[in-house]
Amino acid sequence: MKINSHNEWDRLREVIVGRAEGQASLLFPRHRVPAAEVVEQAQRLAREAFPQWLVDEIAEDLEGLCHELRRFGVTIHRPSIDHANRFFATPYFSAVGDHVYNMRDLHLVIGNTVVESPSQEPHRYFEAMGLYPIWYEYMKDGFRWIAGPKPAMAHEHMITYYAGGANQYQDGQKFIKLTEHEILFEAANTVRIGRDLLYLVSRSGNHLGAKWLQSVLGDDYRVHTTDEIYRSSHIDSTVLCLRPGLVLLNAERVSPETCPAVLNKWDKIWFSDIEPVPESTVTFHEKVRKRVHHDLAALGVESHLDSIASNWIGMNILSIDPEHVIVDERQVRLIKALEHHGLRPVPIPFRHSYYMGGIHCSTLDTVRDGELEDHCG
Repeated sequence: MKINSHNEWDRLREVIVGRAEGQASLLFPRHRVPAAEVVEQAQRLAREAFPQWLVDEIAEDLEGLCHELRRFGVTIHRPSIDHANRFFATPYFSAVGDHVYNMRDLHLVIGNTVVESPSQEPHRYFEAMGLYPIWYEYMKDGFRWIAGPKPAMAHEHMITYYAGGANQYQDGQKFIKLTEHEILFEAANTVRIGRDLLYLVSRSGNHLGAKWLQSVLGDDYRVHTTDEIYRSSHIDSTVLCLRPGLVLLNAERVSPETCPAVLNKWDKIWFSDIEPVPESTVTFHEKVRKRVHHDLAALGVESHLDSIASNWIGMNILSIDPEHVIVDERQVRLIKALEHHGLRPVPIPFRHSYYMGGIHCSTLDTVRDGELEDHCG
C-alpha cells in the first residue's frame, strides 16, 4: 500500500511498532571524544538500568499490542535495531543512543509525506535510521520523504527558566525551553487534524521548528502553535483527537481558557482521573535507575535515568478507527470515560510505559483510510 495518513482516527491499515531492545541513552562531555574504556564502563552501567527481565516484559507487551492490531486486520512493520546502542561522535558531541522504541517521536506522516524531525536530544541523532528499511520498501510505490536539517547542537540549546501564576502552573515551577538558533522539534509535538496541525512549543519543539514545518508542508496545511497547555515534552498525553469533532483533553493541563482555538467547535472529554504510577515502577526507579544515573554522572556522563514519565502517560492511547481505541488496561476510569462517549476501548497490558513511552508513542501509523479534509474550518 501507499503511505496515507491524515489524522489520528481513520481506519488503521498499516503501522510501525517499536522494539524493546536497548539501554539508557548516554551523552559524553562536549567537544572531546571519551576514552574507549569510559564508553565501555558507561554502557555497562546503562545496561544495569535495563536488565533482561525488564526488556523481556517490554517486548512481551509490544507483542500483545501487535496481536490486538492484527485482530483488526492491521499490517505490522518493525524497525531495525542494527545501529542502536552504538557510540558515535559528531564535530560537537558524542553519545550512545538507546532504543528504537518510540516510533512516533521522530516521524510525522502527513498524507503521502513522511517528515523526519530534527530532535533536540543529541543521543537521538541517528535513531531514525532504524526505519530506513521500511521507508525503502514503501518507496517502491512512491512517497515524499523529507528530513529536517540536522542540528549541530554545538552549544547549550536548552534554557532553564521559572514560571508561575498562569493557568495550572505553580509560582516558581522549573521549566526548560529550546533556543531559536536551530530548527529543533520532535514529531510527537504535533497533533494531525487533517488540514490543521496543532504544534506544541515546549522543551521538545521550538518556534523555528513550527515555521520550518509550515514551509515544507505548504499552503494545503495550517500549523497552529500553542505554548499554554503544556511546557514539557510531546502533546500526545495532553490532546488526543478521537474522531471528527471529539477530542480527549488532559484537564490538568488544558482549561477552557487555554484550549487551542483550532478545537473551538469540537466536543471535549475533560479527563483528569488518571491512575498513579505503580509502586513497583517507582521502587525500581528509586533503587536502580537513580543509582545508575548517579554512577554515570560520576564518570561525567549524562543520562535521563533520573526521571520517568508522569501519570499522564496512561492517556497515551491509539485509535484503530473512529470507534475502537487501544488503552492501557490499568486505566479503568479512562476506559469508562471513553465508553461513556460511545467508544469501544481495547485494553492491553502496557507495564513499562513510564520508562519507555506509551501506546501512541511506540507506534507510527503509515496507512489509514481517508482523504485530506478540513475538520476545523
